[in-house]
Amino acid sequence: MKRNMSNADRIIRLVISALFVYLYFGGIVTGTFGIVLLALAGVFTLTSIVAFCPLYAPFKFSTYKA
Repeated sequence: MKRNMSNADRIIRLVISALFVYLYFGGIVTGTFGIVLLALAGVFTLTSIVAFCPLYAPFKFSTYKA
């Protein structure tokens, strides 16, 4: 996998991920929507760690400037 995410993109995803986790475990968002947000938080965290977004790849989009 070739890196296609900038550091700013990764940080924004981690912040959004933390927000989703807070909303779910804080009891602010519950039910199916809460589980969807929790799943998105997992995806955002994983893509931030590996610095690769699979949704960017088919469009040859990259926020990473090498």
